Amino acid sequence: MSVTGVWVVGVMPDEKVWDLLRAAVQDLSPVPVSVPRDVSGGLDWWRGKAQESMFSASATSPGSWSADEDAFRLSAFLDACRDDAEHVEALRDAVMDQFPSDGEEGLFVAAARKASPFSALAYALGPDAVLRLPGWFGDFLLDAEQVRAQLPAAEEALALTGAQRRDAVERIHAWMTGLGDDPDHHAGELLDGPLRVLRHAARTGQAAAAHVRWY
Repeated sequence: MSVTGVWVVGVMPDEKVWDLLRAAVQDLSPVPVSVPRDVSGGLDWWRGKAQESMFSASATSPGSWSADEDAFRLSAFLDACRDDAEHVEALRDAVMDQFPSDGEEGLFVAAARKASPFSALAYALGPDAVLRLPGWFGDFLLDAEQVRAQLPAAEEALALTGAQRRDAVERIHAWMTGLGDDPDHHAGELLDGPLRVLRHAARTGQAAAAHVRWY
C-alpha cells in the first residue's frame, strides 16, 4: 500500500485564526490536551549526525540515492514529532478550509510518494535551522502579527544562496529518491515556496498556517 506525504503552507484571513483556536479548545473539553513529546534525545542524536550524509549513491538507478540506517531513524524521529491526535487533525481540516485556491500566491503544496516533503527539507537544513522555522516541525498557525515577528527567522533558515543552497537541494533530492519515490520533484521549491507564502502573508496583513499530512 502506497502513501503520499504532503506539506501545505498557506495564508488565511487574520480574523479566522482565533475563531478556529477557540472552537478547537471548546471541542477538546473534556478531552485533556496532549503534552508535547520530549524530543531532546532525538535532537541531540540528530545534531551529532547533521553534517554527515545519510544516503549512498544508488547502484541501480543513476542520479538516485539509497537510504542508510540513519536516514530511516531520522525519518521515524520526525514522524514521531507530529501530533496526529484526532482534535489536532480536526483543526488541520478546519485550517485547510480557509486556504486560498491551488495556484494562488498564498498557497504552497508539496507532495511526494512514500516521503514527507517537510522531512526532506528538515534533513537538508539540519536541526538548528529547523527549530528557527515557525511552529513545531512543519506545523504552525500564526496570526498576522506573529507572521511579521517570525518572518526574519524563517528567512534566515530558508533563504540560502551559493554552496549552502546547492548542498540543501542535493540533500532534498537524496531524501526524495532514497526514502521516497519522487525523482521528478522540484527540490528548490521546498526552500522557496514556504518563504514566498510567509512573505505574501506579511505583505498583505494575513495570517499563515502549515501542516504535515500523510494520505
